[in-house]
Amino acid sequence: MGISKVIGIAGTTLLVTSVGLWKIGLRIVAVPFLATSTIAYIIAVASHNSINIPWILGKNSKGRFPIWSSVLFGPFLILARVYATVKRHMRKKEAVYNMITEGVYLGGWPFMLKHLPPGDPSVIDCTCELPRSDFVPTNEYLCVPTWDTRAPTISQIEFAACWACEKRAKGKPVYVHCAFGHGRSACVVCAVLVALGIAENWKDAENIIREKRKIKMNAVHRKTLDDWTRAWCLLSGTRSPEGAEGTEAIMNAEKNYYLGTSSLEILLHLSQPQLAALKLLDVYA
Repeated sequence: MGISKVIGIAGTTLLVTSVGLWKIGLRIVAVPFLATSTIAYIIAVASHNSINIPWILGKNSKGRFPIWSSVLFGPFLILARVYATVKRHMRKKEAVYNMITEGVYLGGWPFMLKHLPPGDPSVIDCTCELPRSDFVPTNEYLCVPTWDTRAPTISQIEFAACWACEKRAKGKPVYVHCAFGHGRSACVVCAVLVALGIAENWKDAENIIREKRKIKMNAVHRKTLDDWTRAWCLLSGTRSPEGAEGTEAIMNAEKNYYLGTSSLEILLHLSQPQLAALKLLDVYA
């Protein structure tokens, strides 16, 4: 069940409760329930796949929430942290993180120092509802705010893959996480594995991840990765994202991109369809 449905059901429950309390004369008690139900409906709409605006929660690039967000969305933000913490303790048999390949880790929200992989990793945070922990340095942190069960945008995936490649080139391990390391973060790791040349395409990357960790990628994640691949096919001038030739060309284009080819050098050799692909990726927005 998607996050918008879960939050919508919770909002309806709170609304019904507030109406019941109001009818029996407990109006002062009913007001907090009514206010919380209103916030829940706002989040349910904002997290719907057709709208998908995670920035409404106000999480900034440093992984922090401004005061207005803490006041307005306080109940939801607190509940998200409590839920992530409690569910972590309930899943003691599941590792907080797993190493997918050398230097690349996938897992859940690190709210304790022991939850971080070894080697002082750079962290890609794929949550919009959970804060950056104080022990994660801001200069080794990338925020890719995404709703639970949703996927990052194509440009976010591309930027995260590029960022991870840069960190790995410097010998830094990379830890990609969401709340539990099953969906949105797995989607990003698929792109990272392709960008690093570990996998030929995101489907192979998904299989590699499944060998190391139990994940739950859904249709939204897969469609986004398909769109990301298709954009690279247009960029590299290939006919299809599925064939071996297409995959090889995508990888060659990515290698040139990550090895530091300048923006001007790239633009001088692009056709109109390829420029359209760049607009889709928002690389030169």
